[in-house]
Amino acid sequence: MSDTDMIDAVLDRHHHDGTRLMQILRETQEQLGWLSPATLTHIAKAIAWPRAQVEGTADFYSFFHTRPLGRYRVLWSDNITDRMLGNTDLLEAMCKKLWLEPGRVSEDGLVSVDVTSCTGMCDQGPAVLVNCRAITRMTPARVGEMVGLIRSETPLAEWPAEWFAVDDNIRRKDILLAHDLVPGQALAAALERGAEKMLAEIKAARLRGRGGAGFATGLKWEACRSAAGHGAGAAHYVVCNADEGEPGTFKDRVLLTSYAGLVFEGMSIAGLVVGAKKGLLYLRGEYRYLLEPLESALAVRRDAKLLGKNILGTDFEFDIEIHLGAGAYICGEESALIESLEGKPGRPRIRPPFPVTHGYLDQPTTVNNVETLAASCLIAAHGSDWYAQHGTEKSTGSKILSVSGDCERPGIYEYPYGVAVRQVLEDCGASDCQAVQISGPSGMCAAEAEFDRKIAFEDIPTAGAFMVFDETRDMFEVARNFAHFFAHESCGFCTPCRVGTTLVRNLMDKIARNHGSPYDIDELFKLHRLMQGASHCGLGNTACNPIFDTLNKFRPAYEHRLMSLDYEPAFDLDAALSQARQMTGRDDAAAHLKNGAEA
Repeated sequence: MSDTDMIDAVLDRHHHDGTRLMQILRETQEQLGWLSPATLTHIAKAIAWPRAQVEGTADFYSFFHTRPLGRYRVLWSDNITDRMLGNTDLLEAMCKKLWLEPGRVSEDGLVSVDVTSCTGMCDQGPAVLVNCRAITRMTPARVGEMVGLIRSETPLAEWPAEWFAVDDNIRRKDILLAHDLVPGQALAAALERGAEKMLAEIKAARLRGRGGAGFATGLKWEACRSAAGHGAGAAHYVVCNADEGEPGTFKDRVLLTSYAGLVFEGMSIAGLVVGAKKGLLYLRGEYRYLLEPLESALAVRRDAKLLGKNILGTDFEFDIEIHLGAGAYICGEESALIESLEGKPGRPRIRPPFPVTHGYLDQPTTVNNVETLAASCLIAAHGSDWYAQHGTEKSTGSKILSVSGDCERPGIYEYPYGVAVRQVLEDCGASDCQAVQISGPSGMCAAEAEFDRKIAFEDIPTAGAFMVFDETRDMFEVARNFAHFFAHESCGFCTPCRVGTTLVRNLMDKIARNHGSPYDIDELFKLHRLMQGASHCGLGNTACNPIFDTLNKFRPAYEHRLMSLDYEPAFDLDAALSQARQMTGRDDAAAHLKNGAEA
């Protein structure tokens, strides 16, 4: 089959629909290896979109390639927890064995090696993605074996199967992970109540979003249900946000691996309440390996009459599609996610209007987190009174934490809301702990004096990340890693975030090179205030959180690097020219003249 025939087959599968551009580009790239100019032109004509718009989408996402990047594309996860496990040394060893510089493609086009943001494998790193397939627990021996397989051009399907194993590592279960529901039980209970009474139960249970913001789920569903559809294609939609890109978070990965039926059932319950016939699950690109298992789980539910038409013998109709992302942290923001679902670059929309009235395809849309939707099944099956007995008054139910870093037992821990940070540390086997980064880089850094605080919306809210750092860790380097993450992941839409994250990264690098001064510390505080108030979306508003927290709580980690009490320039012209002077012998001449003048 020719390249053109392959592209046409992909386009036919997606009905030449431009809103499915993300899936068209992904499937085409998986067939051809990259997205050439001719390929983009062909796709643009087929979907009747301007070519510049198609190329704009292709260029926006990290996992789309508009130039060849090697038949084997190795991406090392560069989250701080991977660094703590030695990923940098392993990456360098791989590149040395391949005679390759990081970020470059080998001359024969065989392989490229680079870094990427957190891959959601923090509990079993160091991790890599090879052609978007996750491999965990990298070691020096495994690096050597992998290099051999690449050089021999062994297909990934023939690599050791155990390399691709991803463990759940569930360490503690509570009401969600230890549920005893059978498929269809929660949905049947919701259908028996009816949409209005089910909505009332969600509101009475005081369920709040588990994605970090904590907005009341019942109010969101009610607003979506009450909104009128628009135009000839009037409809309501349910979107499951499975784009967990926050470094240190991997709870959704586990829910989608071992509790997918519960998530899909929660989406169906949401569809019943808001009046939707279609749901879309937006799966982050790093979880490409989950796509086929999730499609199989959907097929099983359709066969059991839990999806499709006449669900459980009623007139309720609802089905679910899976859309795969392509490496963009910003798509965790709900309006950016919707833009991506429509085939566009994932840039946050100006709000209002909000997605509940003008969301996917400009129709009323509820966007909910994986864990939130799964929790709605417990309310449907057991009722709001039962659910509200767990947790606290303002934070009902349970919370799943993704624990990683300096602890004996990293993995998944579920607690009723209200658990103390110190209790989690004891349970995961953390000792000599100096700090915990809660809710990822955009969250807060808790020092030892704060370990008795509670995980709850009224105290420390969290999307789920819980990264542990013991006394041996340099909290400046932790914050610097996060600064690089935000600078890389800024979508560039607004100037405060686009420029601010770059300035923060540069200042942190300047301090790391021992060119820092109190002036630079003051600049970091100024940037924090500026970005917090002027950025377009949550990324820019929270990008300086790790800098602000570590400066206030671990300031010596910064100050011992400051080489001057006055302003220190980042660029040393004399040092930059010294190598050229040495090569031309001018350093010796300069020294001779200086000595002669002193004599």
